[in-house]
Amino acid sequence: MSRRDVVYLVSRFPVTSETFIVREIEALDRSGKFHVEIRSLFPSPDEPVHDIARRWSRHLVRPTARDAATGLAWALLTRPIAVMSVLATVTPGYLRRPPLLVRALTTVPIACAHARDLARRGRPCHVHAHYATYPALAAWVCRRLAGISYSFTVHAHDLYVDMSMLDRKIADACYVVTISQYNRALLEQHNSMGTPIRVVHAGIDVGAYRFRARGVPAEGEVRALTVASLQQYKGHAVLLEALAMGGPEVDRITLDLIGDGVLRGDLEALVDRLGLRDRVRFLGSCSEEAVRAALDAADLFVLPSIVADDGQMEGLPVALMEALACGVPAVSTKLSGIPEIVVDGVTGLLATPGDAASLNATLTAMVQRGTAAVEFADAGRALVSREFDLRESIAALTGLLDEYLPPVAS
Repeated sequence: MSRRDVVYLVSRFPVTSETFIVREIEALDRSGKFHVEIRSLFPSPDEPVHDIARRWSRHLVRPTARDAATGLAWALLTRPIAVMSVLATVTPGYLRRPPLLVRALTTVPIACAHARDLARRGRPCHVHAHYATYPALAAWVCRRLAGISYSFTVHAHDLYVDMSMLDRKIADACYVVTISQYNRALLEQHNSMGTPIRVVHAGIDVGAYRFRARGVPAEGEVRALTVASLQQYKGHAVLLEALAMGGPEVDRITLDLIGDGVLRGDLEALVDRLGLRDRVRFLGSCSEEAVRAALDAADLFVLPSIVADDGQMEGLPVALMEALACGVPAVSTKLSGIPEIVVDGVTGLLATPGDAASLNATLTAMVQRGTAAVEFADAGRALVSREFDLRESIAALTGLLDEYLPPVAS
């Protein structure tokens, strides 16, 4: 049997905070069962930070404006009825949110370019999109224009913020993957056609993270770490306010922030206003090796996730998987899929989202546990190894591809 072609379709590549996607691509390609290709829709604002992203960036296919125009012309000339049907579905599907409609109509000709490329290959392939927004829309267009099967993975904002055409995207997919049971329950409300919806966690290579079971130091500095892009839904501002509220235990905490984003200037200004400059460091984007080293040195991991003003929130953060894999005591919030990994009182402690006083109290409780916080370490590592290991995730994805894609003879 020869390797089957699987095309991964994303909005942008590389994206520093989406290493889980490129890990998945790499693992599937290395399985020997699939030839994996990476395609994107729009330019990425990020330069490759991780070595694995650099390797795949060299093979990225992203249509130019000229390619998109050529693809649209091809579709209009060879499949005019299908193109009209696509536009007749997309326009009302996004009409209630004009800015999203503009982006959706921009996506259509880009998708036409991808469909043209894939249709001209002369061999079957399957498209798997990451995110239910424009990547899934483009995959759906490829199906309508070129008869290519598709599936997609649902994460967070693509379910909580933008559900445009979600019912149609689910109905026409071979299957849908999502990262948490919380998400699956929401998706089933849009699944009138009974499309298979499977939970496959965005796993990590657990073996790549050195496990060092640890508690919180009984005295002196407590080195806390947050790894998250600097966006509102990550809750950095709430964490800074919780630190500023103080208390004997919380006053011992110093904080390193790994990640970058649009709110960096605002957060740095907040640090100054709250008088935290000597306790908080902004480290920016870091390589995977630097993140692992920071986790190894940390006494406490904090991810203060909230619901943003636009409805965006976490799905099931990979950063928490990494922290628990390393044995770091973790504090997060009772939101979305987070309690599926930070099980309150078992693998860590949870606060109320968006409530600085609750987060302050939860940090206090964790620091008060001192060395006894080590009790979370073994349970956390065991949970990540059992349910969030990349090998298990790849086995599940491979099983889905085997189930829904016909084998290709040599």
